[in-house]
Amino acid sequence: MKEAILYIKVNENKLQCIACNHRCIIEEGGKGICFVREHLQGKLWSLNYGKTVGLNIDPIEKKPLYHFLPGTRTYSFAAAGCNFRCAWCQNWEIAQSPRLKQSIEGIEISPEEHVKRAMEAGCPSISYTYTEPTVFVEYALETMMIAKAKGLKNIWVTNGYMTHETLNKIIPYLDAANVDLKGDNDKIYEEYCGGKVKPVMDNLRFFYREGVHVEITTLVIPGVNDKKEQLDVIAKFIAKELGSDVPWHISRFFPAWKMQGTSVTPVKTLEMAELIGKNAGLHYIHLGNV
Repeated sequence: MKEAILYIKVNENKLQCIACNHRCIIEEGGKGICFVREHLQGKLWSLNYGKTVGLNIDPIEKKPLYHFLPGTRTYSFAAAGCNFRCAWCQNWEIAQSPRLKQSIEGIEISPEEHVKRAMEAGCPSISYTYTEPTVFVEYALETMMIAKAKGLKNIWVTNGYMTHETLNKIIPYLDAANVDLKGDNDKIYEEYCGGKVKPVMDNLRFFYREGVHVEITTLVIPGVNDKKEQLDVIAKFIAKELGSDVPWHISRFFPAWKMQGTSVTPVKTLEMAELIGKNAGLHYIHLGNV
């Protein structure tokens, strides 16, 4: 365990985690929504610090990032946990394991060791991915600081639900991010993920203003976010609120976790979304999982 870097004291018995926009208020002995931050003896502790649950060297296009260091490989790792509970999660075994198993899995690898391994593998970047880096921000940030000093780039693959307090910590060391924009309204986020859309959109604006290379992914799911008007809202948000140069990855859904009974996204739906993006003025649109 390591003491969390982002929390405040509410009163004698309660702490508030300020790492993500749930801003959980946690009583002594309790945990946040992510199940990896625990209030013990008046302090908030990161339970997944130093515990790597996923590790691989990936093509950077797999993140997906198509316009940042294209053609390179990125050293990728994760700690267990997530502040969302997306019903379609592809990595639910590791993202949801603290909630489902009430335990923190992973092997001990230090931030220094991650950077050493990335450099030995010839990777110009490290990606904090597979789960949600916000819930292992202490682990990620220490790694990012060392990586930056060694000349490596840092990438977050994220749901974008972090607070501005977290953003202020990571921005000096963050070079690129792929952010999931899962839908156009709170109903989708509340029903399927456990969150709201506004913080994600606000954080996308912040990333873009701060000069972080941003690419956006929308997994198009039948019956959830596949209507023309829903996709039009997303495309116009990207074009008008960020910029027409921000890439939009439109990905095809395949049944996963709690949505095994949902059909695969028809290719024609993705093609419709692609046309919507073009009509909104987006320059870079990529269809994924086809």
